[in-house]
Amino acid sequence: MTEYKTEAQKQTFYKSGAWNKLRQQALDRDNRECQQCKREGKVHVDSKKVDGERKSIELNVHHKYEIEDYPQLALVLDNLETLCLNCHNKMHDRVFGGTKQKKWDDERW
Repeated sequence: MTEYKTEAQKQTFYKSGAWNKLRQQALDRDNRECQQCKREGKVHVDSKKVDGERKSIELNVHHKYEIEDYPQLALVLDNLETLCLNCHNKMHDRVFGGTKQKKWDDERW
């Protein structure tokens, strides 16, 4: 079984044809809408390609069960979900511009 523990292993996976094909299937299945926003009663859809301009990235395909912990689910459609960048970052605890909760509440002196 393939492992996805290192950054290089993950990059190889995310550049593969198998991932790209499955990623497109997930986007199509989810109607190119953020599924988390949808659960919250909001709508966040993919951007449109404008001729002569680079398409802005609005959506990511998220592994519900991460590939480093569940490599057997890396290419399983039911393990994928379309999320907007904001929701995807929240899922991975990557919140920018705010104050991050400290892991320890130790006093510094």
